[in-house]
Amino acid sequence: MVRIIDAEIMAALMKNQVFSCFVFYGVLLVMKMYIIAIITGQMRLRKKAFANPEDTLRHGGLQYHREDPYVERCRRAHINDIENILPFLFLGAIYSMTGPGLAVARLHFLIFFLARVLHSVAYLFALQAPTRSLAYIVAQIPCISMALQILMAVWQYA
Repeated sequence: MVRIIDAEIMAALMKNQVFSCFVFYGVLLVMKMYIIAIITGQMRLRKKAFANPEDTLRHGGLQYHREDPYVERCRRAHINDIENILPFLFLGAIYSMTGPGLAVARLHFLIFFLARVLHSVAYLFALQAPTRSLAYIVAQIPCISMALQILMAVWQYA
């Protein structure tokens, strides 16, 4: 029987402090994405603004097949999370395997996490510009750093 991830390999990964740190922040980010998705769904219910006609039939009729500006704001925040957190999860996992120091790696993960939380807060509460843009830029810095370090670690194999 072939297992997708052998127990010994998983145990070795979890002993890697950098990888464990990455997993911690990665799981927090995925949970944040779920929270934004739940907020979006709750706003659809509260504002009676449904994207699909079949959903409106359960909640008052086709007149609620419409867009609402705040629901769209929540939806855009969720889409932005998907566009940014998924690449971070890939980069962070690979970066963790390149042997970075724990303190530097933790700083990369923490900066990304805090910037993404600020980005979501700025999006959902329509904070004054350039708060959201600055949070986005700050979150990109550790991603670019990790990507460059990964490329430097593997360039000789290209």
